[in-house]
Amino acid sequence: MNILIADDEKHMTTILKTYFEKEGYNVWTAADGEEALELFFSNRIDLVVLDWMMPKRSGLEVCNEIKKVSLAKVVMLTARSSHDDEFSALDIGADEYIRKPFDPRILMLRIKKMLGTEKVAAIRDLEIDFERKKVYKNGAELALYKKEFELLTFLYEHKGRILSRDALLSAVWGMDYLGEERTVDTHIKRLRDKIGADHVITHRGMGYSFHDKNS
Repeated sequence: MNILIADDEKHMTTILKTYFEKEGYNVWTAADGEEALELFFSNRIDLVVLDWMMPKRSGLEVCNEIKKVSLAKVVMLTARSSHDDEFSALDIGADEYIRKPFDPRILMLRIKKMLGTEKVAAIRDLEIDFERKKVYKNGAELALYKKEFELLTFLYEHKGRILSRDALLSAVWGMDYLGEERTVDTHIKRLRDKIGADHVITHRGMGYSFHDKNS
């Protein structure tokens, strides 16, 4: 999991970075809104922790830009306490709103719950080992390429949701990918051939979803 922390208070980013890295996350930090967007769009980020009041671009602006094009989770941190502020943040897509001061341990628990972090997932005849980056079907290991595993992981993390080709392309190949959009379809076909077509559902004209039912 890749996490971006954006806060102009250096001691805050240092504390949070330490907590996240102890949990095994990859962490990027930014001191202002523009740097946060630059880092987000140049890396595959799963979750963003944003301070509301930052130089250059506010956390609210950054959240809005991210949510226009990405399914990444966003946590807003703020000293602002009004319900109107909370409504504004959640209304543009923030997934969590936490008021300062806060206990970093509580933040970690909330983020773990939000990300639904699992080491191994078992779905019917399929087993996904996220820690070792291995996939098994009926007990036999499958030979998945790196992008196939990343695609499967992203689909599983958003199981039950229809993900557009653009969303998958941005999440797995990156915002700056300049190749063919159809590469998603090609990788989905290869992935389904390996894990079984019943695990990944095609929604014509809309995208793909991971079939998360154990039946």
